[in-house]
Amino acid sequence: MPSGTEAHIGVYDLSERQHTQLLRRRNDLVALLMYLTERRLFFSINHVFSSVTGRRETEDFEWFRRYFPAVETRNSHMLESTNSQAAQLGKRWHKIAIGGSDAHALPSAGSAYTAVPGARDKEEFFAGLRGGMGRVAGESGSFKKLTRDVFVIAAEMMREKSWTALLSPLAVLIPAITCLNYYQEKRFGRHWAEEILGESNVRKYPRWISMPQPAAEEFI
Repeated sequence: MPSGTEAHIGVYDLSERQHTQLLRRRNDLVALLMYLTERRLFFSINHVFSSVTGRRETEDFEWFRRYFPAVETRNSHMLESTNSQAAQLGKRWHKIAIGGSDAHALPSAGSAYTAVPGARDKEEFFAGLRGGMGRVAGESGSFKKLTRDVFVIAAEMMREKSWTALLSPLAVLIPAITCLNYYQEKRFGRHWAEEILGESNVRKYPRWISMPQPAAEEFI
C-alpha cells in the first residue's frame, strides 16, 4: 500500500501469464490496480479487519473504498465478529461480497464460499457476481478449527519430511499460539471497525448476505 502497509488481494479467473504480471506489481498498488482494471480482472480486498498482514493505516481504507469492487465478507478462518464487521463495511460501501474458506488444510476446504444462484458455468457465475447476485455462505473461524488445521499441517510436514518429527515436542505450544492469535485478531478488528464504521455501527449481520453493486463496472 502507499502507506507502507500490506494487504491481501484476491484475484479471480486469471491466466498463468497474468499471474506473473501481477507478481511483478505486488509492491506497487497503483500499478497493480491499473493492470487489474485494464485486464478487467475481478478482484477483492480480503480479511480487511484482520491483523494477518500486519499494521493498518486509515488511508488504506480509502483505497479499498474507491478502487476495489469486492470485499471478502466471510473467511472461514476469521472470527465471526471480524467477518460481520467486513460485511457491514461491504454493505456500507455497496461492494460485491465474496466468501472463501482460505483453507490451508483439507478439513477446512469449502467451509465458506460464494454462490450465484442459477449460474451454469464460469461466465454466468462471474456475470452474476458482478451484477450483485452473489450469495456468501459458510462458517467463520474458531480457536478449535484453527488449532485443528495447524495440527493437520504439522502432521503432514512430519510425514513428508521425517526429520521434522524432532520438533514434535513443540506441538504443545500450538493451542496457546492459536489462542493468542485470535485474541489479537479480535482486538485489531474491533479497533479498526470502530475507527472506520463508528462504534455504534459495529454489529453482526446474517450469515447469508447479498451486496448490491451499482458501480462495479467502473472498476472491473
